[in-house]
Amino acid sequence: MKKKNFFLENKQFTIFFILALAVAGIAVFAPWIAPKDPLEAVMMDSLKAPCAEYPLGTDKLGRDLLSRVIYGTRTSLVMTLILVAVIFVIGTALGIIAGYFGGWIDEIIMRIADMMISFPGLVLAIAIAGMLGPNLTNAVIAISAVSWTKYARLARSMVLKVKQNLYIEAAKVNGTSTLKILWKHVLPNMLTTMVVTAAADIGTMMLELASLSFLGFGATAPTPEWGLMLNEGRTYMAKAPWLMIAPGIAIVIAVVIFNMLGDSIRDVLDPKQE
Repeated sequence: MKKKNFFLENKQFTIFFILALAVAGIAVFAPWIAPKDPLEAVMMDSLKAPCAEYPLGTDKLGRDLLSRVIYGTRTSLVMTLILVAVIFVIGTALGIIAGYFGGWIDEIIMRIADMMISFPGLVLAIAIAGMLGPNLTNAVIAISAVSWTKYARLARSMVLKVKQNLYIEAAKVNGTSTLKILWKHVLPNMLTTMVVTAAADIGTMMLELASLSFLGFGATAPTPEWGLMLNEGRTYMAKAPWLMIAPGIAIVIAVVIFNMLGDSIRDVLDPKQE
């Protein structure tokens, strides 16, 4: 029997994987795709409605909105991937340490996690970002500080199951080092689930970064970033609605694509699926 092609068999994954690649392509090739310099101000064209020269209109400084949305893809996607990587590494590492060693180490890590969970995530992130100062790096730090707990708790629960297996005990009896046991026996048995969780969180983290920028705790002018562009367009909502419509649609499209891609990856890698 001929084996089905993976991409034809998983059509939803294929569609959203291609769309995600398209978003990544826009971010990578932004300098070649954008028709104008996103930072170039032409005051005579301030708040110009969409037209042939400016397909999405211009902002208050006469900057081309289409170019800023395209460059915003790069800013939002890169910072989101960095954010997801940070919380993935920190959360997974702390969860493995807590689950494998147990005792007072487990108590400290889990009590800190419980303390972080007890606060509304975005509110705490705003407080941390407010103390650190408004920029994208501090926004990533703020969201990371409140988001790693999910990965830590998940990793810990999986380690507690894995370390009960006989091959872990056999490795200990044979004198295998703790680091080698964690790297060769524990991590491979949980990596798939952790990666699927991270992939599913890309859209959510992108939305949270945009939220902080919209509230003034993320990207700062003149950086072309979707959340910041929404914030800048708020004042002109009645006079120039395209200032909010363009970045708003960009956020919705990107978040939906990555959320659906994450769900598709979960379906593909589901261990219960034949």
